[in-house]
Amino acid sequence: MSQQNRRIVLASRPVGAPTQDNFRIEQVDIPQPKEGEVLLKAIYLSLDPYMRGRMNDAESYAEPVALNEVMVGATVCRVEASKNDQFEEGEWVLAYTGWQDFGISNGEA
Repeated sequence: MSQQNRRIVLASRPVGAPTQDNFRIEQVDIPQPKEGEVLLKAIYLSLDPYMRGRMNDAESYAEPVALNEVMVGATVCRVEASKNDQFEEGEWVLAYTGWQDFGISNGEA
């Protein structure tokens, strides 16, 4: 069995406090980095109060998370594979790959 990317998506907009019913866990293929990108494995995930506002479909200082998309969030990650000269496999980085085990970054931000 090959490893999969476990991700948590926003399934519905919460009314009041979010519940498990507002999210869905999906298993998808691990993304593959293209030239100039790195594959990151999230080790630590930041959970912050601002995320509740991102779950609403309302005007705000930040765009709302679209339904059925990975919930946003900062992550401390390890570089699993690199096709970017600025990063080596095994390095630790701060990224914004959201609520998922693996994400792709182009190395910016």
